[in-house]
Amino acid sequence: MLTVNRNTFRRYLTLVAGAVALSWGAAAQAHCDTLDGPVVTDARKALDTGNVNMVLGWVQKKDEAEIRDAFQKSASVRKSGTPGKELADRYFFETLVRVHRAGEGAAYTGLKPAGEIEPAIAAADRSIETGKLEPVARLVKEEMEHGLHKQFEAVASKKKFNANDVEAARAFVGAYVEYVHYVEALYKAAGPAKPEHAGHAPAAATAAAKPTGHPH
Repeated sequence: MLTVNRNTFRRYLTLVAGAVALSWGAAAQAHCDTLDGPVVTDARKALDTGNVNMVLGWVQKKDEAEIRDAFQKSASVRKSGTPGKELADRYFFETLVRVHRAGEGAAYTGLKPAGEIEPAIAAADRSIETGKLEPVARLVKEEMEHGLHKQFEAVASKKKFNANDVEAARAFVGAYVEYVHYVEALYKAAGPAKPEHAGHAPAAATAAAKPTGHPH
């Protein structure tokens, strides 16, 4: 019969759980700092229309003044017709993304090139724009089933081992822990989501709605 040191086993569980949480969090955060992400997309619309309210949903109330100031500076350069339009736009994009990420407790490492958005996140954005959930639901279901099968097969293939083969037993325990935590992470993710932006609603969440003329 296999005996596993409890402290070692608990540390392993903690490491696996942490890795799962970090991978999910990193994917979500990466969406906001790309040039074709929803934050910069709304920033372009705000500059083109001269309406700063279009981006205020991305920042907390305490940060509004900084965003309004950055917007005014960039808008002034645009109106002057000087060659610095692109630099002014870039300045506003970077300021907005930096402040938005700071509000989430995330570090800002610069704007990422367009085209680096995860397929699932891009599909989620399209579902809001089109009002159709089916494509994103199908994508998530297929990816989930693929992952479940892969994790299950990994542990099932190691289930039968000689009780005296400690290395084989450890391989089974490792696969078992990964499988169980994978299932747990999926189950928790399928439940009610906790608000990512406390105190303010993301502009992308209302982008598909008809404008009402009121600020966010």
